Amino acid sequence: MNRRAPQETDRAEPGAARLEGAVLRLSGEWTIKHALALDKQLNALEFSGGALTFDLSGISHFDTTGAWLLDRTRMAAEEGGASVTIQGGSDDQMSLFEAVRKAEPKPDKRRNQKPGPLIVMLDRAGRAMLHVKDGARDAIGFMGLVIYTFFRTILKPARLRFTSLVHHMEETGLNAVPIVMLMSFLIGAVLAYQGSEQLQRFGAQIFTVDLIGISFLREIGILLTAILVAGRSGSAFTAQIGSMKMREELDAMRTLGLDPVEMLIVPRILALVITLPLLGFLSGLAGLVGGGVVAVASLDISPVMYVERLQQVVEPRHFWVGIIKAPVFAFLIGAIGCFEGLRVTGSAESVGQRTTQSVVEGIFVVIIADAIFSILFVNLGW
Repeated sequence: MNRRAPQETDRAEPGAARLEGAVLRLSGEWTIKHALALDKQLNALEFSGGALTFDLSGISHFDTTGAWLLDRTRMAAEEGGASVTIQGGSDDQMSLFEAVRKAEPKPDKRRNQKPGPLIVMLDRAGRAMLHVKDGARDAIGFMGLVIYTFFRTILKPARLRFTSLVHHMEETGLNAVPIVMLMSFLIGAVLAYQGSEQLQRFGAQIFTVDLIGISFLREIGILLTAILVAGRSGSAFTAQIGSMKMREELDAMRTLGLDPVEMLIVPRILALVITLPLLGFLSGLAGLVGGGVVAVASLDISPVMYVERLQQVVEPRHFWVGIIKAPVFAFLIGAIGCFEGLRVTGSAESVGQRTTQSVVEGIFVVIIADAIFSILFVNLGW
């Protein structure tokens, strides 16, 4: 046993601890008044294996703090490999010591153990769900603020920035026409080719026209357009507003008494709400043309027969079902893009992270909204 006793006096006041061989003799007042001095003495003790006796016969006053120091010393000795015996204390002292010892929280041995992969996965999933919950709450509050600001602007049209509105309509609408029409044309062609391959087995190639017309006007056209806009315009909104926030331009606007929501966000979202239905209309036309090209080329259907079949099976309600969704999709995409832009912190890395986040969230929310619309229209008989 390697023991080193601190320099002590034989006075009973204040409390003292002397290590004599295998006996630790305690004396004086073990109270909160002398806790600092006792703590220094006890920390200087070094314990190793073997039997060790704590002699409490010299303690004159003993309170909860002294009992806790005694119990802490006991645990330190046992961790050093010693076998501790406590003796010499009065009944009151031993009762107090036992009460403190039982109240001492037991160390959790599992705390230092490395968690397993399942625990790590569940922990990450739980943290992600909490993050999603907080983000969804903030996003809903932001959308409410945008709607309130929009109606406030409608009541005072002079506050609307028409120049900014037209600029963003050009950016989100006119400049997106080529990519939207090209993708819709190709998807329409692929849908017609794959559909005809399956329907040909049943001798029902003519129903390929029905498949193209109804599916593109009701679902595929507007959904494809919304996904392209989310990746193109939604990410642009996030990057633009995020860069402005990083350069503290939003703070400067507030200092000048300008509302960033009214000046920056409302024109962007309103431009998207106006242009997305138009893009959806062009997407539907391009998809029908792409499907018609494949139908005429591979199904021996004449262009006149293709158009007549479309007129027979495609009712106006199919067109309106798709167009009704467009403003809702546009509002969700624009609001999420601007919201993520406002969440950018002061680094370029944050701009990239939020831009990616806005695209993912925009596409996810659009698909969820489309599913809700589909269930609603089916139940309404549309």
